[in-house]
Amino acid sequence: MTLAPPTPDEDLPTSDLERRAGRWLQTLVLGAATWVVVMALLAVLLSAPGWWSPWLVLPLAGVAALACGRWADGIPARALPVWTAVLLVTVAAGAGIWTAATHSEQVLPRRDSGSYLQTAISMAETHRRVVPADLDGKGGADLLDVEGVTLSSPAFYEVDTGQGPAVQPQFVIGPGAIWSLGVWLGGPSGAMLLPAIASALGLLGLGLLTARVTGARWSPVTALGVALLFPVLHTARSTYSEPLAMVTLGGGLLALVIAAREGRSGATGRAALLAGILVGGTAFVRIDGLRETILLVPVAALALARGQRWPRATLVGAGVSTLLAGAAALWLSNQYLGTIAASLVPLLGLGVLLGLLTAGMLRWQRRGGALPQRFSRVLPDLLAVGVVATGLFLASRPLWQTVRQSPDDPGSRVVAGLQLRQGLTVDGGRTYAEQTVVWLSWWVGVPALVIALAALTWSVRQVVTRWTAGEGLPSWTGPLLVGSGSSVLTLWRPGITPDHPWAERRLLVVLPFVVLLCVAAAAYAVRHLARRAPVALAAVAGVVLVAATLVPTAAATWPHRGERVELGELEAVETVCQQIGEDDVVLAVDSRAANEWPQVIRGQCGGTALSTTAALRRDEAALRESVTTLAQRVGGSGGRLVLLAADSPQVLETLAPGSARPVLDTTVLEDQRLLERRPDHLVTLPLQVWLSVPPVTAPEG
Repeated sequence: MTLAPPTPDEDLPTSDLERRAGRWLQTLVLGAATWVVVMALLAVLLSAPGWWSPWLVLPLAGVAALACGRWADGIPARALPVWTAVLLVTVAAGAGIWTAATHSEQVLPRRDSGSYLQTAISMAETHRRVVPADLDGKGGADLLDVEGVTLSSPAFYEVDTGQGPAVQPQFVIGPGAIWSLGVWLGGPSGAMLLPAIASALGLLGLGLLTARVTGARWSPVTALGVALLFPVLHTARSTYSEPLAMVTLGGGLLALVIAAREGRSGATGRAALLAGILVGGTAFVRIDGLRETILLVPVAALALARGQRWPRATLVGAGVSTLLAGAAALWLSNQYLGTIAASLVPLLGLGVLLGLLTAGMLRWQRRGGALPQRFSRVLPDLLAVGVVATGLFLASRPLWQTVRQSPDDPGSRVVAGLQLRQGLTVDGGRTYAEQTVVWLSWWVGVPALVIALAALTWSVRQVVTRWTAGEGLPSWTGPLLVGSGSSVLTLWRPGITPDHPWAERRLLVVLPFVVLLCVAAAAYAVRHLARRAPVALAAVAGVVLVAATLVPTAAATWPHRGERVELGELEAVETVCQQIGEDDVVLAVDSRAANEWPQVIRGQCGGTALSTTAALRRDEAALRESVTTLAQRVGGSGGRLVLLAADSPQVLETLAPGSARPVLDTTVLEDQRLLERRPDHLVTLPLQVWLSVPPVTAPEG
């Protein structure tokens, strides 16, 4: 069950229109992926000094798009039958329209999508990535000397830039920078539509990748299968980083296949270089893109061992883009890197280990080393058995393992609360990582997982057979090894709070890989049976295999087909913004207010906001004293301290009796947050805000 034999439609005569269709679509995909990386790098250079302004960035974005498209246009393309190209574009465009029409309105930074949106709004309005605190004329930086008062809130850190206190957003720079273009063009609503466009381009890229590895006629099937995956739809409806990562990683793997295929005929290394740039550059939009970049090392090692030269350009491109992305993260996202060091350091260690093993293997080979013939003969079967054993090992984990983390981790407290509300045994340290294969089965079904494992086993065996025989590797070896390696690492340790459907974001390499493997299995079955059985029987086999994937996937997504998560939140935020005056300093005084509103007030409302620490909120006397001090300092500078509560007005009545007034009382719908089953509908989320102005008393003495 090879992923990519020479397929029948590759050998048919092609028309000029078919060649142009393949070239245009490939240029669009590779050009868009390159543009994402270029714009992220441009954001690093321009946002640090405060030059991320529409009058400069939008023209540069247009120039960059033309340049990236022109550069990508020089990469050899494959002709596509007109009907295939039309179907592929129809699927991608239809999915994009569907996603845009049902896009979410996650404005409050309750989850990463809201955090990315607020980062985009902040960059669009302030022209900076790290934003200095605007406290002049409102009490100055001395406000932060008050006990328990901070600029920090979830996903936004208080830092000292040397010129004074500032706010540094979480995560890497790419998504916030690119979504900020939508803010300039259409406000927050404009930014919310861009992920749908990125997702459509990602689907187009996966379709072209399928055309390269299984045959052109199967490309719309893969695009449709991935478009139907609810986790893909869910992230594309909001301002997450995953849609951009799908563009860059999908484009990088497509370029990798082109490089491997053309490299054997001595073609230029542009595709190879671009493959490394795009896969490595994924770290500009998601730091865990390092995982796929590291997995390029064994791919390059296998090809270099067979005398192919193209991997050198790929490694150079990946090395340069990864170093640039890493430097940008250290410069502008260092607080975030510190919080994920426990995950990042082992990943970097794995990269070093793979690099050393690769160097050692190549050096051993150059000195005449070779595998014993007896071992070479059995190696394909051994690795095939290893693939099956790994799949069964991961699937069986719930039977013999319960994965836990430290109960002191903040995520453990979240999990414990969810367990309590769902009537489960309270064990907050559980990560549910042993359930990851079950998570997969929710969205594609068990038959698809079995088909994918069989396809993966056969494909790995084919690669190893050709390698041990001294033959050139199949052009699809790179995506096969990167996809399978990334899947195993993710399924073993997803590294995310296990509430669904949020946790499925970690599966957005694994799930499309499963769909691609299932489509490859169907393509192989049709070609194999067509040589030995009636065409009708071959067609039936293909339909059955495709249906085994698409039908469960569509059924799982159907309940979510028209969901508009947190619809109305944008209007709710605007309602609160209208209550904030230019001279006001807003202080979040309860836990929900501190979690959701400080950055919204700063960014979207254009005001000044401070927060309180959890320790201060637990000490009523200290909180009252801090509020009094703040009110005096802000009032003494001509401003006004405004207290904001979002849990209840109780704390406001304690701090300023009789002054609390409700300014927001509405309800939106949010995703369920489940731990042990697939979500199938939305639940209500009340949004309430009360404001209060404490009396200003004269300072003692």
